[in-house]
This record gives sequence, structure tokens and C-alpha cells, in this order.
Amino acid sequence: MQIIRRDGEGFEEFLRRYKRELAQSGILRDHKRSRFYLSPGEARRQKQQAAERRRRRKRTNS
Repeated sequence: MQIIRRDGEGFEEFLRRYKRELAQSGILRDHKRSRFYLSPGEARRQKQQAAERRRRRKRTNS
């Protein structure tokens, strides 16, 4: 990933754009997810729990 500073762009604006690009690319999310080893069963349980949280959130917002 490469972010080029625009002409006349302040540091704060550049930093904000960099953080937004980093979040959208998913690099940080992938790094956080792979910090430690998860067994296949543990990964499956986490995936099911995340799906249940999404379902609950969707049900309460509707």
C-alpha cells in the first residue's frame, strides 16, 4: 500500500487519509487476527459467535 502526499496537503489531513486507507484495505484487521495461532475448532467457534452477535444486532436494530 502506498499513499502519496498531495500538494498543499497538511500533515493532519494526510494522516487522516492514511488511516482511512489502512482501515479500508484490511491490513490491520488481518494482522490483529493472525497475532496468535487458533486451532480450527477455536476458529469455528469464534466465527459462530461473531455470526450470532451480528444476528442479535440486526434483530434489535430492525
